[in-house]
Amino acid sequence: MTVLLWIFGILALPFVLFALYLAGVFVKELFSPSDDSEADSEGAAKAAKAAAKLGLLPAERQNTEYAGPLPADWEKALGAVRGGDWAAAAELMQVIGRDWERRSAAAYLLAEIAAEEDGWLLAWEADRPEDPDAAVVRARSTVVLAWELRGAKRATHTTDEQFAGFHRTLQGSREEIARASELNPDDPTPYIAEIWVALGLGYPHSQMDKLWAEITARAPHHYEAHFSALQYWCKKWRGSERLATEFAERAAAAAPLGSLLTVLPLIAHFEHDESDDTSGDRTPEMVARVDAGLADAAAADPDHHRLPELRHLLAYYLSLQDRDEMAIEQFKLVDGYVNALPWRYRGDDAAIAEYYCRIRNSSAQVVAADAD
Repeated sequence: MTVLLWIFGILALPFVLFALYLAGVFVKELFSPSDDSEADSEGAAKAAKAAAKLGLLPAERQNTEYAGPLPADWEKALGAVRGGDWAAAAELMQVIGRDWERRSAAAYLLAEIAAEEDGWLLAWEADRPEDPDAAVVRARSTVVLAWELRGAKRATHTTDEQFAGFHRTLQGSREEIARASELNPDDPTPYIAEIWVALGLGYPHSQMDKLWAEITARAPHHYEAHFSALQYWCKKWRGSERLATEFAERAAAAAPLGSLLTVLPLIAHFEHDESDDTSGDRTPEMVARVDAGLADAAAADPDHHRLPELRHLLAYYLSLQDRDEMAIEQFKLVDGYVNALPWRYRGDDAAIAEYYCRIRNSSAQVVAADAD
């Protein structure tokens, strides 16, 4: 019996030793789980270093308020308005005049300030009660305020009280929009503001079509108008993926080169892409869309205030398509500003900047490796 036990013991020894080895590996992984995370951290550090060598800024130095730099005179005017100087707003709008693209953008920036504190706008309205510039800022500010009351969360996470305030404020904005359009009948800006009323209140498609006809009669290739209308036609709001894509493709095909509207099919794709698989971003169709966007960007006015928005999406999709050198060319042109698609859906400011840098740095690392 003793001999048999010795024999079994000898036979079992390799299994015992192997089990001890596995236990050791498990304990090492349990108490030193950093191998993968260390490797990821090391890889991220190398990518960040490659980006820094190219002169690109770290996440903490990214501006999360704008997609690109504002004109210096706009920055100065907005600063004065925040200090309560309504005359600076009036002068800015007067200088812009009938440049509808810039007018709608400036009106929106002023509206954001007024939605927080409108004492300066009340003073402007009191001094110039029939001023169409003050009227359009008021209309836009009420729409901005409505969306702030709603909040940015999905409907399931929005309270009844928020929805009530949202709908009530949007309804009130319609009168202000009508007044602004009466005071300046040629201006598409009030109608562009109404797109966000249509989206929030759920205008039927036929009513949206009438609103769109008013806009295109005044500014057929207006960037902000098209961006806003595309949101209406998206599945998450009042349309579907098919309707959004058809709208985007039609508008891009009809637009002159340099209008930046080649961005629309890219946005339609992005808004409806729920997959983590990037194969759908590398199809011949998507490559062709990106190439069209590159040609559009090259033909655009370098000072077009919406050009950075196209460049952000081009940089993103070029990176996903492993066209890294071309991606870095676009990243260099927008670096320092990240409030644009596709980054701004990622959460808070820190998450937006981190995501931007992660995609950008991956292309920078490839470019750096190719240069070595």
